[in-house]
Amino acid sequence: MKAGIHPTWYPDAQVVCACGNSFTIGSTKQSIHMEICHKCHPFFTGEMKFVDTLGRVEKFQKKQKTAAAQAQVLADKKKKKLQRQEEVRHPKSLREMLMGSS
Repeated sequence: MKAGIHPTWYPDAQVVCACGNSFTIGSTKQSIHMEICHKCHPFFTGEMKFVDTLGRVEKFQKKQKTAAAQAQVLADKKKKKLQRQEEVRHPKSLREMLMGSS
């Protein structure tokens, strides 16, 4: 190995998680801060929670709500369009038109 080109090795580097768990490992950094560790990750704990730091889950749920609202509006528009097409295919008789206007 060449001298002077390798980073300093810390055999007792401290790793600190956001949940409060800490442990030591060997690393080139003296201390490491992390968001999720084996003590708080849903895969290891068995809890049903979302691990989302950027708000992706909330963004997806918001899109789902707006899509459900839009689906109802689109269904109403489609129903009106079908009714108009039915009127064009089967126009009212002269009697129906005269009776409807009085």
